Amino acid sequence: MSIFIVLILLTIGTLVFHFMSPWYFTPIASNWTLIDTTVDITFVVCGIIFIAVNLFLAWCIYKYHHKKVVTADYEPENKKLESWLTIITAIGVTAMLAPGLFVWASFVETPKEAYQIEAVGQQWQWSFRFPGKDGKLGTTGVQFINTDNPFGMNTQDPNGNDDIVVNHNRLHLPINKPVKVLLRSKDTLHNFTVPEFRVKMDLVPGMMTFLWFTPTKLGEYEILCEELCGIGHHAMRGRVIVQTEEDFQGWLASQQTFAQTQKTTKLAGNAARGEKLYAVCSSCHGADGLGNTTLNSPKLTGLDGHYLLRQLVHFKKSIRGNSDEDIYGKQMIAMAATLPDENAMRDVISYIQSLPNKPSKATVAGDPSRGKKLFETCSACHGLDGRGKISQHAPRLSGMNDDYLVRQIKNYRDGVRGTHPYDMQGAQMRLMSLMDDGRINDLVAYINTLQ
Repeated sequence: MSIFIVLILLTIGTLVFHFMSPWYFTPIASNWTLIDTTVDITFVVCGIIFIAVNLFLAWCIYKYHHKKVVTADYEPENKKLESWLTIITAIGVTAMLAPGLFVWASFVETPKEAYQIEAVGQQWQWSFRFPGKDGKLGTTGVQFINTDNPFGMNTQDPNGNDDIVVNHNRLHLPINKPVKVLLRSKDTLHNFTVPEFRVKMDLVPGMMTFLWFTPTKLGEYEILCEELCGIGHHAMRGRVIVQTEEDFQGWLASQQTFAQTQKTTKLAGNAARGEKLYAVCSSCHGADGLGNTTLNSPKLTGLDGHYLLRQLVHFKKSIRGNSDEDIYGKQMIAMAATLPDENAMRDVISYIQSLPNKPSKATVAGDPSRGKKLFETCSACHGLDGRGKISQHAPRLSGMNDDYLVRQIKNYRDGVRGTHPYDMQGAQMRLMSLMDDGRINDLVAYINTLQ
């Protein structure tokens, strides 16, 4: 009889948990209410079956439990029971599957007026492409992908020159306008989903997939990759910003076209002009750019120019150094303000890259053997040799100031750095830096062996 009581309590407890649970769908922010209806129907059908089966099982246990004075009857067939079970099962299966067919029919028929854009996934970041004034997206190909052309744009296709390329994880969209998102992967399987929009689709290498939706609520929503795509899968996140048409057009006009990015990817600068501008920087980073541990300033030589430019831009826009606990970051905000524009930044970077690169001395005490295991995660972006990867926006680690590396990892871990919504790589590093001080020292001690 105890099993009978357990089954009754299990059924009641499941119903109570379902209706009182705080975990349910986020409020919908797109046109796909039909998907919610389909899921609700599935819940109802499965719920009725769950209750019926468990209560029937409990009733059978109670009614037909063992009694010494009663013998069991052998009944191999019951046509009436079998007929009812077949009919009820068919109705239940049809009720669950039929709405899905209507949803799929709507999903594969994109509205003709839909605004077509492209989302590109790679380990472990998102980037986006919008059609230019001609309203057409240029063709792409994996054979065209390189450091200067991360989207793999076909430079021979004139339709691509005015395409708007967004090489970060924030996707802006207009409200109440159907959007068709073409999905392309550069490496492995990914999945594009925004929970509030209710639609998701895999990005499959070698083919183009798509999904469509109409944003119906202003606000920001998180983009997730819901396909296990490697060690940094949990950090592959982005944001969708749904705006008014006016705000969206203003944002779009501020973005660079593919043709414009081709003029700036090589970080050309004037080292002679940069030498004069670097005079302010040298007071902390040294005339040789090797940094100064006493002043908590890192080594600059050996770092990729794209990384240096991004950090200077982040300091100027207070994307980095925005925390009151980031004392040295706030100092850099003031220093970056002495560089009036991007041309000045490029000149300074050009001069820094003309300086000889010498590895810093190791000062951090730790166990490199334990750190080697921890570095397996870091190497996915920073490389097995710790020299960084431009394609991952990951800077060089080997040969840099180890005390600076320790401080930055702690800053990420403690939320001092990487909290600004526009700091995509910082947000990823926060998720990668969840370790105690001892492990951080071990990790940096191993990085020191890569010199």
